[in-house]
Amino acid sequence: MSQTVEIRWHGRGGQGAKTAALLLADVAFKTGMYVQGFPEYGPERMGAPITAYNRISDTPIRVHSNIYTPQYVAVVDETLLEAVDVTAGLRTDGAIVVNTTKSKSDILPHLRGYNGKVYTIDAKKISMATLGKYYPNSPMLAAMVAITKVMEPESFLREMELSFQHKFAKKPEVIHGNMEALKMTFKEVQ
Repeated sequence: MSQTVEIRWHGRGGQGAKTAALLLADVAFKTGMYVQGFPEYGPERMGAPITAYNRISDTPIRVHSNIYTPQYVAVVDETLLEAVDVTAGLRTDGAIVVNTTKSKSDILPHLRGYNGKVYTIDAKKISMATLGKYYPNSPMLAAMVAITKVMEPESFLREMELSFQHKFAKKPEVIHGNMEALKMTFKEVQ
C-alpha cells in the first residue's frame, strides 16, 4: 500500500460500526501501519445514525479531520440508504459495501447515481450462522478488509484472533464464532 486508504462507516447506534472501525485501526496498527479510527455521533441514542472513520497508511498520517471524500464506504444498515446520503463524496475509484440480502442491481437505484464498485454482503445470515445472534460488525469488518486489501487476509485473521482473545477473555466461547464469521465473509462478499 503506497497511499492512505480512507474509509467511512455508516451504521446505527448499537450495530457495531464504531467498534468495527476501531478494531480495523487496532489490527492495522499491529501489522505496522499508521492508523486513525474514530466515530462521529449525532443524537447519542440506540438506533440513531452514526458515522465512523478510518485512515490507514504505510506512512505517517498528518491529517486530523473527518473524511469527506472516502475511497471506501461501509453501510452496516441498509435502511440508511434512504435516510443518509451514504455516497456523499465517495470516490468512483473506490467502492461501497452494503449489508443486505438484496442484489447489487436492487441496491444501485438507492445509491444516488454512484458509478463506482458496489459490493453486497448478508451480514445477518453470516452472524446468525456463526454466532447465533445478529452482530453485523464482524462480517462488515472482514468485508472491508477483503475489498480494500489494506492487509493480507492471513495477517488480518491472526491479529483479529489475538484481539478477540483479549477482548473476550472472560467469554472465550464467542471467539470461535467471531472467527468463523470473518472467514465466511471472505468467501461470501460479492
